[in-house]
Amino acid sequence: MKLPNAETATVPERKVTHYLLNPAHPAGGSKAGFFLRFGFNVVEWQKLTEALLRHARENEVVETEPTPHGRRYVVEGRLLAPDGTSLNVRSAWYIDVAGGAPRFVTAHPLPKL
Repeated sequence: MKLPNAETATVPERKVTHYLLNPAHPAGGSKAGFFLRFGFNVVEWQKLTEALLRHARENEVVETEPTPHGRRYVVEGRLLAPDGTSLNVRSAWYIDVAGGAPRFVTAHPLPKL
């Protein structure tokens, strides 16, 4: 199963610049180390945003979970890094109970394929 409405998915700039690419962030620091190592950077934060959106469109949903306000979707698969490395990544997305565009929640590395 693919992420519903993946073509309209959104990734907030702040999630990328202040979380996924911020080595000083208490929860996102280790994730930043991973993404920075493969050529993503805060100056060109849009590259990670585009890669995450492509990841959501091209890979399969491996888990769904209902929440009080909607549904959480977990997508796993390859994400192409700027240095050409194909990374194995898990991303989480949220869709409100009323439907609409998936909103990015988080992403982190998985073991190499």
